[in-house]
Amino acid sequence: MAKPPAKQAGLFEAQAPRPLADRLRPASLAEVIGQQHLLGPEGPIGRMVASRSLASMILWGPPGCGKTTIARLLAETTDLEFAPLSAVFSGVADLRKIFERARLQREAGRGTLLFVDEIHRFNRAQQDAFLPYVEDGTVVLIGATTENPSFELNGALLSRCQVFVLNRLDDAALEELLQRAEGALGHKLPLDDQARGALRAMADGDGRFLLNLVSELERLPPGKKIDTAALAAAVQRRAPLYDKSQEGHYNLISALHKSIRGSDTDAALYWLARMLDGGEDPLFVLRRMTRAAVEDIGLADPNALTQAIAAWDTYDRLGSPEGELAVAQLVIYLATAPKSNAAYVAFGAAKRAARETGSLMPPKHILNAPTRMMQDLGYGKGYEYDHSTEEGFSGQNYFPDGMARQNFYAPVDRGFERDLKKRLDYWAKLRERREGGGEE
Repeated sequence: MAKPPAKQAGLFEAQAPRPLADRLRPASLAEVIGQQHLLGPEGPIGRMVASRSLASMILWGPPGCGKTTIARLLAETTDLEFAPLSAVFSGVADLRKIFERARLQREAGRGTLLFVDEIHRFNRAQQDAFLPYVEDGTVVLIGATTENPSFELNGALLSRCQVFVLNRLDDAALEELLQRAEGALGHKLPLDDQARGALRAMADGDGRFLLNLVSELERLPPGKKIDTAALAAAVQRRAPLYDKSQEGHYNLISALHKSIRGSDTDAALYWLARMLDGGEDPLFVLRRMTRAAVEDIGLADPNALTQAIAAWDTYDRLGSPEGELAVAQLVIYLATAPKSNAAYVAFGAAKRAARETGSLMPPKHILNAPTRMMQDLGYGKGYEYDHSTEEGFSGQNYFPDGMARQNFYAPVDRGFERDLKKRLDYWAKLRERREGGGEE
């Protein structure tokens, strides 16, 4: 079936002002910046376009990386009817209308590409409404989301779509976009080299926001070149991408925790700054840092836990922003502390052994005998009071009868645990001597 004629522009439409981002919108997939891993000849979407056979897909990426543009161009390239929809402003009734129109289009021999922006905003029941139409090919679904699909989309929908991850635009891609903007404007931007780099940094990987910044610069009166200070005064820096209730929240706290575990102090401070700048609750960070103090440092530096509680208490007293320095100080202390997860591993091993051995009783010699009957049953019989021995160590067995002795705690040869290891080795030798009948 022939493609319907394009909508004719109104008499004065061509004279209406258009945002720079709209004027520079790519006219072909080859013009899309920064997503060659998907759109190139060897990319998965590129291969689909070459075969003119699109599968339903979810485009997952940050704002301003080209999700909407790619969907529109895919419809044009494969001669599909483009049906855009925003999950923010639409409901099931809107979906029914699109599905009915798609059914009629299909009967007439033409397919429909349904593009759903912010698809994660649809609830589970609304997402289920897509399933039969995606399954039978009535629509090719392209959903766009800034959130992790594995968290926000139901499994049935994900099983019918391929998930493609779009890149945040890097510095080279943003520079290419700047050069295109200058070509459209017909002149170079009045920025020195440092200010030009700062402008790209302000965009934070968002191409649309970068072009909006360029538009702001165009409104300034002409004059000399703008330096970094003048740029900061002239345009608004992009707010950092950070949602305290979504994936960014968990990604950044994971990065902070693992930087501390890896003793990378500078990286840990960077991730802390990112979280606080994004509006994260410092108490959430302090809870995780207290966990790191016992999980990743443990007895290699017992003072780490004391420092964590002290930082928490300090923040409770001072609040933000003064108390944030205590959080930063804690991060530095933890990152530079000797590391050991020996206590964490030992407790995990002990819990597994406890589950496997069930309800074994303690050996009778370490049980108290407050009654005559308990004494007659042997409770407390043979117990040796450790303080009464020459070494302050009796070497008796404290595991249940019938359970072999196990070694859960294996301290590392770092920090305070080096001293603990010496003590354990000493006691092990005393125990071996006792079990061997007193011989060295």
